[in-house]
This record gives sequence, C-alpha cells and structure tokens, in this order.
Amino acid sequence: MADDVSLTGKVKAKLVATKQAWARDGRLLTGEHGDPEHDRLPPGQTLVKDWPVLDLGVQPTVPEAAAGLMIDGLVEAPQSFDWAALQAMPQGEWLNDIHCVTQWSRYDNRWTGVAMPELLALARPKPEARFVTMESHDGYTTNLPLADLDRPDVLIAFTWEGKPLERQHGGPLRLVLPHLYLWKSPKWLKRITLVAEDQPGFWEVRGYHHRGDPWAEERYA
Repeated sequence: MADDVSLTGKVKAKLVATKQAWARDGRLLTGEHGDPEHDRLPPGQTLVKDWPVLDLGVQPTVPEAAAGLMIDGLVEAPQSFDWAALQAMPQGEWLNDIHCVTQWSRYDNRWTGVAMPELLALARPKPEARFVTMESHDGYTTNLPLADLDRPDVLIAFTWEGKPLERQHGGPLRLVLPHLYLWKSPKWLKRITLVAEDQPGFWEVRGYHHRGDPWAEERYA
C-alpha cells in the first residue's frame, strides 16, 4: 500500500486530559445494566439524529492509493489488502445502531462494506491468537478480544447512508463494531495485529475499559 497520507491538525491535549479525568472520576456512569435483547438504548445514553464528530484533533487525508488494510501477527497467512483488493471482496449492507462513550447513540445507520470474518478467514488466525491490536493512519490504537472482531455484524465500512464515508468519520474506510462503544471502531484503520495477550491502546492506558460493552456500561477500567 502506498504511503502518501497527509495529517491535518494536532492532538487536542486538553481534550485528552479531560477525558482521562472522566475515567478517573467515573463521569457519566449510572450504575445501571441493560439487556441488548430488550433494551435498544444502553444505560446513560442519549439519542441523537446527527453524527457528532469526535477525534483526537488529527484528521488524516487518506487517498485511495494509500487506503487498505493489513492483518498480521499470529496468523498463518498475513494479508495486505490494497483499496482495489478490498473493493473486489464480496460486499454487503448493514443496518445498525452506534453508541459513543461520550453518551450519545444514533439509530439505524446504513453501511456498505466487507464482513470482518471474511477477511480474518483469509488470514487464518493461529490457535493462540486471542486478542487484536488495531492501528489507524492518525496513530490511534485500540485493542479487542478476537471474538469481538470475528462477528458477522462487524465490518470494514466504505459508505454510510449511501455515500462514500467522509474523512471526518474515518473515510475512506473504518471499522464498524456496533455491539461495543464506538471508540473500539477505529477511523482510518490501516492495521490489525493478532496477539496472544491483551495490549491496551490509546484510551485504554488512560483509564478506559479494555472491552467497552455499552449495556454493561463498561466505560472505564
């Protein structure tokens, strides 16, 4: 994959410090638990109609020539998909809700993209692979249990509401993992590495939960 990504902006140190303080103080926690089988809106969330833009202050411009996805680490067949290869994969449509740890949720988001299990199947995870680390073009990282990534409702998204994914929302491609808080769905994703042990990412080392289930209100560690 080409490496001609440009970065605009700088990390918002004040925002990072504020959210780190939220984790330390347990801000936004209600102490409630929900049931995704019966409760569409997780505890403490507020429904919105727009799609708020949240990032660290850095928004990369990723041309299609530089867009793609690597899958490596504890796999039998490391993969490096460029944009053309991803576009050639079987694509589907998804309709789901998304939930941000900053307390907003948005219903009925329409996406097109590639199912994550199909990409993982090509890489063939080794038996000892239990977790993943993920890296984006802006330097952002996060972690997940492999089981949370290898689900039919998880996708690499190219479009939202019938249009190409905008840069501010992670375009040209991002992960969409609707059953966890949205910070676990990296924008501008470029690499997924399978590992044996959990390795916390950017927000996780700053006090946020390692998994992030909205119905269990796993906002913070």
